[in-house]
Amino acid sequence: MSRKQFSIAIAGATGAVGELMIKVLEERDFPVREMRYLASARSAGKKLKWKGEEVVIQEMTSDSFRGVDIALFSAGGGRSLEFAPAAARAGAVVVDNSSAFRMDPEIPLVVPEVNPEDIALYRERGIIANPNCTTIIMVVALKPLYDYSPIRRVVVSSYQSASGAGAKAMGELVAQTKDWASGKEPEVSAFGHQLLFNVIPHIDAFTENGFTKEEMKMHNETRKMFHDDRIQVNATCVRVPVLTAHSESITIETQQEITPEKARELLTAAPGVEVQDDPAKSIYPMPLSAAGQDTCFVGRIRKDFSAANSLNFWVVGDQLRKGAATNAVQIAEILARDYL
Repeated sequence: MSRKQFSIAIAGATGAVGELMIKVLEERDFPVREMRYLASARSAGKKLKWKGEEVVIQEMTSDSFRGVDIALFSAGGGRSLEFAPAAARAGAVVVDNSSAFRMDPEIPLVVPEVNPEDIALYRERGIIANPNCTTIIMVVALKPLYDYSPIRRVVVSSYQSASGAGAKAMGELVAQTKDWASGKEPEVSAFGHQLLFNVIPHIDAFTENGFTKEEMKMHNETRKMFHDDRIQVNATCVRVPVLTAHSESITIETQQEITPEKARELLTAAPGVEVQDDPAKSIYPMPLSAAGQDTCFVGRIRKDFSAANSLNFWVVGDQLRKGAATNAVQIAEILARDYL
């Protein structure tokens, strides 16, 4: 018996994450009956491939979602606020990659390895939110540890690649490298400072409490997905001169002790996680090898001797794939399998 197929719309199909959503849907052989590409008026009429066939890009309007089962949005927060409710009213289930709906109490915020049961809550508004990429990479590693012993505090420092700021930022890092190699003064526009040979402790706008919006996302989104307001997340988010994949240094304090040995056992058995932890042989996660992967890699697992029931580890994940496109497609897979 052939499996049910679905009409899929990619809202923001010409962007980096939108194009990657298309690629991931193909890689995972998602059961597509119709593929609909939506973008701004300036892209309308152009073509993108779907499994070797050309599909004409349509201008996204409020009428674009008739007959669509699942709409994957990667069009920016403003466009999501404008068009996602219209898509839901037309009968599509929206999986939105922007920050527009993440903290809305009526809209589920989902990482399939963490809280897949919350997908059922989409019926309230017809929208499911994809978390911030940095949060996704962290919580995939936190979940198996939290299930063993509740986490009370997280201190995390992120090392975020240029691609987290888009294709222009990646191009600027490459251009700065070429400028430096040829003796030219590197040009700066994507960030407030030169990224080459530098790290910038500033991602997103600063808030009144001294933390950036990016840092507060890690705090607020983690609490929402774990349904636990007792978790305290103290984040410092830093841009580093890496092209793809974010890295995170994480310290957790748990209710009961989790030994490094137990943590390795729990993480090894967890979905979406691969343990790379043999420092004596220089084996640990790095962004160069994590780029292009859907797995979150964990290593440098060790006891924090400065505090009771405390553990340190290092996590690396591709923020464009698991941190965005793949997470959205995984949600769509569960919708297709269990709900639609």
